[in-house]
Amino acid sequence: MTLNLSVLTLNRFFWDLEVEEIVLSTNSGQIGILPNHTPISTTVDIRILQIHLNNQWLMMALMGDFTRIGNNEITFLVNDVEKGSDIDPQEAQQTLEIAKANVKKVEGRRQKIEANLALRRARTRVEAINPIS
Repeated sequence: MTLNLSVLTLNRFFWDLEVEEIVLSTNSGQIGILPNHTPISTTVDIRILQIHLNNQWLMMALMGDFTRIGNNEITFLVNDVEKGSDIDPQEAQQTLEIAKANVKKVEGRRQKIEANLALRRARTRVEAINPIS
């Protein structure tokens, strides 16, 4: 038995695929989803989505979203998403270093919030490059 996984952004349909299992990060921790999971709706933080497909784990970087799970269907509505395999490791690491430096030098409450969000996005992209063994 499988799950139908749909990932949508505000301006494109990113993915629609049958998967075996997913692990997602929410604001209160990680949730593993298998077929016949109890229906839930939740927000998902800027985190990694782990997808079990064809006996391997795929990684996606999710940039905040809303998720609905029920009847073996999982739908993500996200601000942005990238497959780990599509992310350039060198560019992602460089963006992370810049984000770290920006957090240290910004002043003002709003700038600190924005810099910390940029740092979280950059860390998530780097994490998405490294698949689970």
